[in-house]
Amino acid sequence: MNAQKVYNSPEKKSLQELQQAFIDLKFGMFIHFNIPTYANQDWPDPDMPAATFNPTKLDCDQWAKAAKSAHMTYGCLTTKHHSGFCIWDTKTTNYSVMNSSFKKDVVKEYVNAFRKNGLKVSLYYSILDTHHRIRPNNINKQSIVFIKAQLKELLTNYGTIDALIFDGWDAPWSRISYDDISFQEIYNWVKKWQPNCLVMDLNSAKYPAGALFYSDIKSYEQNAGQMISKETNKLPALSCLPLQENWFWKTTFPSSTLKSPEFLIKDNLVPFNNAYCNFLLNVAPNKEGLIDKNALDALQKMGELWQDDKKYQALPKQDAPIISRNLAKDKFAESSWSDDMNIMDFGNDDKFNTSWESNPEIKNPWYEVVLGKDISFNTIVITEGGEPKITNYTLEIYTHGQWKKLIDGNNKQKTKLIRFPNTKGDKVRMKINEYNSTPSIAEFGIYNEPKL
Repeated sequence: MNAQKVYNSPEKKSLQELQQAFIDLKFGMFIHFNIPTYANQDWPDPDMPAATFNPTKLDCDQWAKAAKSAHMTYGCLTTKHHSGFCIWDTKTTNYSVMNSSFKKDVVKEYVNAFRKNGLKVSLYYSILDTHHRIRPNNINKQSIVFIKAQLKELLTNYGTIDALIFDGWDAPWSRISYDDISFQEIYNWVKKWQPNCLVMDLNSAKYPAGALFYSDIKSYEQNAGQMISKETNKLPALSCLPLQENWFWKTTFPSSTLKSPEFLIKDNLVPFNNAYCNFLLNVAPNKEGLIDKNALDALQKMGELWQDDKKYQALPKQDAPIISRNLAKDKFAESSWSDDMNIMDFGNDDKFNTSWESNPEIKNPWYEVVLGKDISFNTIVITEGGEPKITNYTLEIYTHGQWKKLIDGNNKQKTKLIRFPNTKGDKVRMKINEYNSTPSIAEFGIYNEPKL
């Protein structure tokens, strides 16, 4: 059956249009509501019985009206958190709401209530799944089949989903990399079912702010220390923070002190909106499925203090996000002389807090990655370590036994994103021609990106 008929999707829009529309939403409600709600902690026992989940007074209409009281424009619900419990009618597992004491599809209740109240809907989904053992050192083909089946359900049974936020992926604590589970494969899978659904990864903040890596929207989780630069950001962005102390509801929440509405508006919402950034404020419903009165009051107060002025910033023209695997990651690297503490292997280790650094005695430094025989690629992203220092460079490829010039560049930005027609080579080298102080490279990435 035709996907357009199944999902009633509108005509496909450009990514730039979708990014602009997202930042124009300005303010949304993150809703962490899942089996951790009943464990009094954010990461419960992954084998906690499904029957524990029982929101006897679930009222998603209350959630939606609370969001509207703060002049929010959309919601985002945790369909599956890290412990693997699904709060929709899934056919992929018995560990779901349909086998709980509640036995109703919470995702359906949520999307219907939010749309009825004129709000857009987004969904959250964790790749890490400790109940189904989708963990490091245990990823196989069946893991990916399972994930794709769940995503298809979420993207085909609930109408238009404006954004899908991933978590538990390519994070130091999840340790499931984009090589273990291909970001490109999952990204294309989402776009297959809903071309206008934005794909975000909450852990993409590890990548530099000069380009979009593995996310249509640059995401910042404040509780994890990820802070957007309100002064320099030029990417479509999202910053999230809980109203209460934690993401999921705790027994102390009804009487605990919340973040002040004044702080949330003055220090978050307004300056973020002025920096192409949408603010996603988490409000955790309680075990009954209701938002506590103190949280309702705080949202109401926010609505009294702030109202959308309907003024929207035109997002600067964006380059497409990097979505393919990094072909240079952990490959053998060579370079001109560098100190042992900053040796060439630090320049392609997939860590942006380590760098290759040239020895100051070298006047014409170079850096090289050995790919293997006849590897196809079309994109190079060079991220300098520290402040940008390189002002002129030449990229070369080694093919058929000789070096050939690929491009001369003078991009002075910290992150240099270079696209070119598909080429093949065994090695790639950067010759640094001009620089204003000792050059260093945090990451030298090489990609074979899909055609734009």
